[in-house]
Order: sequence, then C-alpha cells, then structure tokens
Amino acid sequence: MRKLTYFVATTLDGFIAGPDGGDPTGPDGFFTVTPDYLEHLVTHYPETLPGPAREALGITATGTRFDTVVEGRRSYQVGLDAGIADAYPHLRHLVFSRTLTEAPAPAVELVSGDPVARVRELKAEAGGGIWLVGGAELAGALYPEIDELVLKVNPVTAGAGIPVFAGKDGVSPRVFTLTGHTVLAGGTVFLTYARAAA
Repeated sequence: MRKLTYFVATTLDGFIAGPDGGDPTGPDGFFTVTPDYLEHLVTHYPETLPGPAREALGITATGTRFDTVVEGRRSYQVGLDAGIADAYPHLRHLVFSRTLTEAPAPAVELVSGDPVARVRELKAEAGGGIWLVGGAELAGALYPEIDELVLKVNPVTAGAGIPVFAGKDGVSPRVFTLTGHTVLAGGTVFLTYARAAA
C-alpha cells in the first residue's frame, strides 16, 4: 500500500502561507531558502523541487520517495501565477479542483470528485509514495488519509495566515510518532512523523 505524505513548510506558529495565500517563498513571503535548506532538498528530496528549479540547478535525480504529487486548486494557482502550468513534470501530477474545467497542462490530471476516494484509489495502485504538497483545505479533506508528516519548520512566526490544516469540522486528534529529524544550520528543522497505529 502506498503512503500519503504531507511534506510542507510551516512557520513556528503553524502557518504554511500568509492570509492572501501567495507564494510563501516569493519576494513577499516569509520563508527564506537558505543554501543549507536547498542542499538538503537536493540531497534527500530532489523530486519535490519544481521543474524550473531542477533545470536551473542541473538536477536529474528522480528521487526515491515520491512518484506522484497531489495538490489543491489554490496551491496550484501559485504556480499558474508564476507562469508554470505543470510545476512537477517529473511526477504524476493531480490537481483537485471543482472550478477548473480543463487542465492548463496536458500531463496534469484534474480531479473534481471526492479527494479521499481518489487518494484511496492511488494508494491501492502500484508505485512510489504520494506527496501532498498542499494546500491547507486539501490537507484538511485528506486528514484521515495522511500516513506521514514531513514538516519543514522555519525559524519564523507569521502571526496569521493559512494553517497547516484548514476546512475541517470538529476536533479529531491523531497521534503521530517522530521517526526522524534534521536540524539545519540556517535554523530550519525537518521533522518526520509516522501516523501511529490505531
């Protein structure tokens, strides 16, 4: 069975983007891409770098963790606003949207139905890991399906913004077990958690 991993950058106070939902690593964002952070991604998670960044850095490594990426409409819009219709051409790319009627890129698969049902289908297929890139609303919808969290905790607070999970009704605690951590010199901490057995 394939695993769904929510691999996401967050602030110390639990926000993945500002209130406007713009690119948190962009000019007006609050995440700083330091050399050690980039080196860690290139070494351990090369498949999570967008196609243009991989090309600019000369990265050809396919990676060993993920062969599929899923994201919500708002997360996908960040790439579209930057003129990138398929940020992950090296991965199978699914975008969950009830508003898009056709994919802006031929290799992008649009999903308008139930995210949980579609992810369960993906998990049952052969292949590598499934990366949930965001956003918060899709993460909230897929909350019961997340098998692993990899939080890239940045040494900054935002005060307000889009939380790690959004759009959930009620409280439904889930226990995760810390399975790995890496502290970078620039202050970012990678924390890996596996969902504990029920």
